[in-house]
Amino acid sequence: MGSGQLNGNVNGNGNGNGGGGGGGGDGVTTTSGSSSNSNSSCYNNSWLCKWRWPQQQQQHVAKNNNNNNNNNSLKGGGGASFGGRRLVLSSSGYFFVVWCFVVYVFVGFLYGWLALKKPYTVAAGLSSFGCQEDSEGSWSIGVFFGNSPFSLKPIETANVWRDDSAAWPVANPIMTCASVSSAGFPSNFVADPFFYLQRQGGCTHVVGCRQYFPSQWIELRLMFPAAILFDFSLMKMGNDLYLFYETKNSITMQGDIGVAKSVDKGATWQQLGIALDEDWHLSFPYVFDYHGQIYMMPESRAKGEVRLYRAVNFPLEWKLEKIIMKKPLVDPFMINHDGQYWLFGSDHSGFGTTQNGQLEIWYSSSPFGPWKPHKKNPIYNGDKSLGARNGGRPFVYDGNLYRVGQDCAESYGRRVRTFKVEILTKNEYKELEVPFVFEASNKGRNAWNGARYHHLDAQQLSSGEWIAVMDGDRALSGDSVQRYILGCASVAAVGILVVLLGLLLGAVKCIIPLNWCAQYSGKRSDSLLTWERESMLCSKVRRFCSRLNRSASYLQGKIKPNTSIGRLVLAVIFVAGVALTCTGVKFIYGGNGADEAYMWKGHYSQFTMLTMTFDARLWNLKMYVKHYSRCSSVKEIVVVWNKGEPPKLSDLDSAVPVRIRVEKQNSLNNRFKLDPLIKTRGVLELDDDIMMTCDDIERGFQVWRQHPDRIVGFYPRLVNGSPLRYRGEKYARRHKGYNMILTGAAFVDSQIAFNRYWSEQAKAGREFVDKFFNCEDVLLNYLYANASASKTVEYVRPAWAIDTSKFSGVAISRNTQVHYHKRSECLRKFAEMYGSFAGRKWEFGGRKDGWDL
Repeated sequence: MGSGQLNGNVNGNGNGNGGGGGGGGDGVTTTSGSSSNSNSSCYNNSWLCKWRWPQQQQQHVAKNNNNNNNNNSLKGGGGASFGGRRLVLSSSGYFFVVWCFVVYVFVGFLYGWLALKKPYTVAAGLSSFGCQEDSEGSWSIGVFFGNSPFSLKPIETANVWRDDSAAWPVANPIMTCASVSSAGFPSNFVADPFFYLQRQGGCTHVVGCRQYFPSQWIELRLMFPAAILFDFSLMKMGNDLYLFYETKNSITMQGDIGVAKSVDKGATWQQLGIALDEDWHLSFPYVFDYHGQIYMMPESRAKGEVRLYRAVNFPLEWKLEKIIMKKPLVDPFMINHDGQYWLFGSDHSGFGTTQNGQLEIWYSSSPFGPWKPHKKNPIYNGDKSLGARNGGRPFVYDGNLYRVGQDCAESYGRRVRTFKVEILTKNEYKELEVPFVFEASNKGRNAWNGARYHHLDAQQLSSGEWIAVMDGDRALSGDSVQRYILGCASVAAVGILVVLLGLLLGAVKCIIPLNWCAQYSGKRSDSLLTWERESMLCSKVRRFCSRLNRSASYLQGKIKPNTSIGRLVLAVIFVAGVALTCTGVKFIYGGNGADEAYMWKGHYSQFTMLTMTFDARLWNLKMYVKHYSRCSSVKEIVVVWNKGEPPKLSDLDSAVPVRIRVEKQNSLNNRFKLDPLIKTRGVLELDDDIMMTCDDIERGFQVWRQHPDRIVGFYPRLVNGSPLRYRGEKYARRHKGYNMILTGAAFVDSQIAFNRYWSEQAKAGREFVDKFFNCEDVLLNYLYANASASKTVEYVRPAWAIDTSKFSGVAISRNTQVHYHKRSECLRKFAEMYGSFAGRKWEFGGRKDGWDL
């Protein structure tokens, strides 16, 4: 062991002895000792920052001097020693740091609990591993129809209905990580979809195929040479569609090739399983026929090869037929053109290649090779926005070949671009971009493809109609990583603000002792160079701390924390810390910020929103339309205009179509008026003065799809007693049940509800509504109860709801006492007309998911 060495003393009265690394000194110095030989040096890497209140500085120094005289132990001063390095904290300074930490942690926890934690459980049924947040995205797949590949519309516009799932209509996406995970195959996302159209029958000769199927002949002649058309199945195209796609396994975190089957033109998909799973990442499952066999050429870039697999038991069993190229090609596809096979792909492994901006072509007389490079290779190697990287299957339309590429300028897979191939020979290649008309959603992250779409496979059915699959994502590439970085940066900024507060309050001072860098006493060696570097670092840190302290003194003099202005500045800094804390929590724990739709029995659907208003409530309407039009499942907003000059549609900021239905009479009965222009069975009747989250709306819609024969809403009431009295939600809560749902915020089946309301039986009730200008929602509840002995209402608890009518002077319910009195009269009158349902009551908490607590 070596002897201790005293290195420095600020006040000139420090002394101490130490062995094996111990030392002594006063409150503003540190000493250290080390084991050494004749060529070693003693130097101190420690430094000291004091956190203290100025008025306690002398007391703190005296206390440390007293501690040094007692074997250099730190007692009661908030200090600690680690191998010769000492951090000294005054009790007040320590309290300040702990206080700031506790306050901001509490703020972050409170914000997360109130704003981010959902007050309900998410519906069960998913694999516990599925749909994890992934930096590559949350890709989903949608189906589209059109008269051509350039006029594709989403499936919800085709008015495809499925009664078993109350999907009226079926809506995109038709496949997500949830649908794959719930089938037992944990997935983070699904992407790169390719159709395989099952065909039946067969051509007896080439002339027959050409004569009876001219449009398909053009496409097949391009894809396959004439010799192989003797085996090709084309006499009759069956109804079976197979969809091959990339699914990122949530456990192995690599891409596998999944497959699903549809027998109803793409509306419903049955997950068949994993068609191909290798030890490396797979994607882009390009499937085609050749000589009566079915082949798949997936991307195997991670393996560094282009592999061709043959189906031995379609669609789940595949065998490696041949490795056709030893190159790590990205998104490769193969076509037949003028008697030659052409292979398109991107090779990013070469020196000087641009990621997602490179394209090469090879040709061969057979799909199995050998493959020769095109004379013009690389076809592209530059701008990522040019669509060089393949974006799906090429297609033939009006006798012309089109290649699909992806624009990767802003982000990977930002959008699809299409190119007409004008020249394709061994020596020349020329393509020209043509417009790809695709109506992108304006719902942002709430739309399944609101941020990007990068893959298209369009094929023509035997009917002449075109069907296509396209993938999409609600966030850009790397969104989760970017949010995490921003969250950490926000937390770091909070730490800086804490230091700033401490400096302004005098609780933080940074002091570097003189013995931070010891004198060097040894021979010139590598240790000398190390000491010189340490000394330079010491000087820089000392200058920084000195300037920091001077700046603190300057700021204290300018701001004067004891004055009202100074206190205001401190408050602003503290509030900024609170805001940054909430921002950090949101970025780190808040997810992608999307209020996604809920799938029910394998389908998504859409509904129409209907609100009733007039000219005095225009400001409510503008806020209403802007907010709710961004909700994922909203198809259209219908505004029932009862009085005054209706607004221009251009005055409303909407992401969906808005239709203003001007009524001749100002009547509350107009809310349930039959409207043949409504294209969905699900209608959300929602007053324009009620604001709640899109997620609450989506949950209500899913519950209604489970029980479309009920009124499903967010405001429960309990009607009982004698005489009947109308009471608020608190009364229903106290009595632990409800039997009525207010239709000012409720889902109904437009066919059932509107027909009942305008039936002859309800005529007297409608007249009473016009007389009182109230109670149209109460009447509908009585009509439902009168039509069925089973449960007719269902409650869904919103996370929060704001009634903006409280800030307006035009609400019909602004006088609560008068409003409740009118409704009590309605209850008694309707009970006489249609019978009372006061004996019915359904308890809260009856749902397994807890959405009605």
